[in-house]
This record gives sequence, structure tokens and C-alpha cells, in this order.
Amino acid sequence: MKNVRNSVLCCLIALCLFAILGCGKKADENKPISEVKAEAEKMDTDGLRDMAMVYQKSIAAKKGELEKLTAKLKDIPVTEMMGEEAKALKADVDNLNKSLSALKERFEVYYQKLKEQGGDLSGLQI
Repeated sequence: MKNVRNSVLCCLIALCLFAILGCGKKADENKPISEVKAEAEKMDTDGLRDMAMVYQKSIAAKKGELEKLTAKLKDIPVTEMMGEEAKALKADVDNLNKSLSALKERFEVYYQKLKEQGGDLSGLQI
């Protein structure tokens, strides 16, 4: 009985930790720009910098994915460029480009607001 209670307690603690750690800030490419601008207006320089960094990391990750897909696409022989694999890769590249564009647009909102407030812009170049 004591082992069951301890196991349940450990599981509850682990669940709470996952919930707390999982609630970090995330880059949301689908959030309306008007909402992003409204949030940015309410933030101080630290908050703006944090959000810009979150978007910067997400942009870097998407760029890495895009480079991998582009390399795969280049490896496909010219004779197979109209095949299903090439079409799927091209669609993935298009989707990643749209995603990157949306992330960059939202990053710029935070970056420009941080710039207006005279915050630290070092390391925020994309």
C-alpha cells in the first residue's frame, strides 16, 4: 500500500512539473498581428526582448528545416521533378516559407517596439 501511495505521489509531482515547465512562451505564427501589437504595447523591455528571442529561435529552427528540405529537393534527379516526392517536398518548402514569413512579421513587431523603448537589441538579428 505504501509503494502505491509513493508511486501516485511521484506521478503527481512529475505531472505538476511538466505542466509548469510546459507553459513557457512559444512563437505563434497564427496569432493575429493586431493581437501581437496589442501585447507588445503592454510589455516592458525585458518582456519584449524575451518574446523577440522566442521568435528568433523559432525562425532559426524553421530555417534549418527549410535548408534540409531544399537539400533533399536538390538531390532529386531532374527526370523525377514532376513526381510525387518532389511535389510533396515543394509543398513542404512552400509551407515552411509561409510559416517563416509569418514568424518574421511577428518578430518584427516585438523587435521594433523594443527598439522604440531603447531596449537591448544585441543578438536579435535574424
